[in-house]
Amino acid sequence: MGLFGFGKKKEEEIKAPACSCNGACETYEAESVENTCCEGAKEGVCCIKILGSGCKSCHALLENTQAALKHMGLSIEPEYVTDMEKIMAYGVMSMPALVVNEKVVSMGKVLKAADVEKLLHKLGF
Repeated sequence: MGLFGFGKKKEEEIKAPACSCNGACETYEAESVENTCCEGAKEGVCCIKILGSGCKSCHALLENTQAALKHMGLSIEPEYVTDMEKIMAYGVMSMPALVVNEKVVSMGKVLKAADVEKLLHKLGF
């Protein structure tokens, strides 16, 4: 414990959940999208997020991602994140951005539904 009662906490105490399951999963590794993040995730996809400011382009990526997931038969609802602090935590400098299992896979582009599908297939989903 440091001066004034402040000090470093144990690593497990300060470790934030890496995905939207809020810590329910234990198999997730931040550097790998191959691992299943949450129980019951179909084909390894746990969470998909669209990071954006609320603009037309960001909403277009959200809609295109939803269409791609539906076409692929995945019942995942992408999360739309507009909180700038959360977006900055991903290191994203241009929006919209697409995040799959907590890994940024695209930024600064409005991907079409077919492009989102190709990207997910390329990632092994």
